[in-house]
Amino acid sequence: MQPFLKELLYRKLHSASNIQHSTFIKVASSNFIDYVKINLRSGAGGAGASHFRREKFYPLGGPDGGDGGRGGHIILKGNAQLWTLLHLKYRKHVVAPAGKSGEGARRTGSQGDDVILEVPIGTVAKYAETEKQLAEITEDGQEIILMPGGRGGLGNYHFRTATQQAPRHAQPGEPGQDEWIVLELKILADVGLVGFPNAGKSTLLSVVSAAKPEIAGYPFTTLVPNLGVVSYRGDRSFVMADIPGIIEGASQGKGLGLRFLRHIERNSILLFLISADSEDLKRDYRILLNELDEYNPELLDKNRIIAVSKCDLVPEEEYPKLTAQLPANIPHILISSVTGMGIEAMKDMIWQALQRPADHEM
Repeated sequence: MQPFLKELLYRKLHSASNIQHSTFIKVASSNFIDYVKINLRSGAGGAGASHFRREKFYPLGGPDGGDGGRGGHIILKGNAQLWTLLHLKYRKHVVAPAGKSGEGARRTGSQGDDVILEVPIGTVAKYAETEKQLAEITEDGQEIILMPGGRGGLGNYHFRTATQQAPRHAQPGEPGQDEWIVLELKILADVGLVGFPNAGKSTLLSVVSAAKPEIAGYPFTTLVPNLGVVSYRGDRSFVMADIPGIIEGASQGKGLGLRFLRHIERNSILLFLISADSEDLKRDYRILLNELDEYNPELLDKNRIIAVSKCDLVPEEEYPKLTAQLPANIPHILISSVTGMGIEAMKDMIWQALQRPADHEM
């Protein structure tokens, strides 16, 4: 993650962790919206004026029609204080004002006011029909013109020539653009938790950070992403994200599927959490890998760590059998969020992985 983005995220989450109320300020809330489809229409340009100078001592003055004003832009602006697209969920149409027409005396019409849509950092704009990416907001205060307003038309002053000294022609303004756009928010975090529903991801996040995700003994307790800052040895820290569990077929939309897989794309490291009571740890890991590969093969280029969770549920003598099922070339560790077993060692592994480039190994 870029240092600037990291600083903004840490500041926000650390300030939130000082609040003693159970509604810890976090990405996960009933109002979390990470996808909106919206119609954007930029303003049309104003028409140029066809006008001639007519004053007391200039009864046959030349053309002096002014230009039309530019139509209003629709601009996307990053706001580090926003964590959701909720404020745009019910705003289905955004229309920027048109520019004003030109006037005599070569007066240019006023421009249409720009419409600024503030969005969280990490928001991506795409054409709804083709899914072609238009823009990506990565910094606080960053502004990108999504839909430029139409240019104003030229007044007849511009069309005068030696042989045509009284042109009556003036240009109309250009129309604005009209498009359906999709805005997607992708969570920014150092570590993304990947696992099946009820693998213990939310419990782990609650143990290593101040985040308070909903935890229960049934699948799909987590319905929206959670973020937490994990303190590490002194004043160092990193951000961990828990997303809803992945099931086989998630890349085709099963379960909560595609809705939250996008959030893994911005994580520097993927921490795979597999429950110790699984019948086949290796198979579970391969299913998770396959779903990520089906969704976006580039996800497999990220550094990965495997943590076998809920090790308090199995006898200690079974531990060698668990590790024997895991790939030797991927760092792995046995942990228990309940007893604290392996938690500090896991933090060490994560920190070391954050300091090195991805090795692209399977």
